[in-house]
Amino acid sequence: MHSNDQNNYSTHGEFYLCAFTRYGNLQLVIFTVLVKMYLLCVFGNTFITVIVCLTSHLHTPMYYFLCNLTVLDIIYVSVILPKLMVITVTGNNTISFSGCFAQVFFYVFCIGTEFFILASMAYDRYVAICTPLHYLLVMNQKTFLTLSVFSFILGVLNAVMYPLLISKLSFGNSHEINNFFCHMKSVLKLSSIEGTRVDLLITVDGVVLGFSTFILILISYMFIISTILKIQTSSGRVKAFSSCSSHLTVVLLFCLTSLSLNIKPENEVTQEQDKIFSMLYIAVVPLLNPVVYSLRNKEVKKAIERMFSKSIRNWNYNE
Repeated sequence: MHSNDQNNYSTHGEFYLCAFTRYGNLQLVIFTVLVKMYLLCVFGNTFITVIVCLTSHLHTPMYYFLCNLTVLDIIYVSVILPKLMVITVTGNNTISFSGCFAQVFFYVFCIGTEFFILASMAYDRYVAICTPLHYLLVMNQKTFLTLSVFSFILGVLNAVMYPLLISKLSFGNSHEINNFFCHMKSVLKLSSIEGTRVDLLITVDGVVLGFSTFILILISYMFIISTILKIQTSSGRVKAFSSCSSHLTVVLLFCLTSLSLNIKPENEVTQEQDKIFSMLYIAVVPLLNPVVYSLRNKEVKKAIERMFSKSIRNWNYNE
């Protein structure tokens, strides 16, 4: 798309996403990969949600929290990847101001809420392993609902701030965002001094919320690991650790990639590498979450096996 076209779009209140346009000869390959990743991500997370809903012994706080994660993953990949697929196919790289602010809101909402949900899951594992006799009393339905609702409310309140702040900024002649979605820092670079102030606020917010929840999760696991090491039998230790290994894996995948992406300063030289890293975080991590929970969690694996066995028996019976 030519610069004249970009200016015309900008005058109508639109941004211009550079996306992966510099790889012009690879657009079909990029589109194919995006479609596969998106479908696998949506299918995988939906599948885990269905498994939990249809398996009665998985109706516990841990797996209800997991369903919250799968819904959040589906939302934020659906906010970003379909638009990127349209850009790749049509070559129309524009996105309206309102569309851009919507991407900012849902992206921040999903990321922030996932941090809170993962912290709630860590607390659930702490209670289950460190004080097992009080688990049913502490992690009852009221506690689960309170933690879930509180996580979503905090996520919304935190996310609303971002588009409101960005919408107040004035943008110059350049509306070109060197990214494949409206990442806050990429948008703020278009607004000089005002953007720098908001960027500082966002960094502080990310440090306070992101690192504080991450530290709470680490503290929970310090107590969990300490308790596991005190278990007398090796089989008991393995069983205790297996109950939280999938959650710990997801925490490391999500928190480390999220914090490194959103807090690290952007650099003109490494922007193309940052796009690839962002794609790994936005598309690959949500895709890996259901894989981790289906392969590393014995209860989920057994539920999947039972479901397939039942389906095969019903199929044979109908024949």
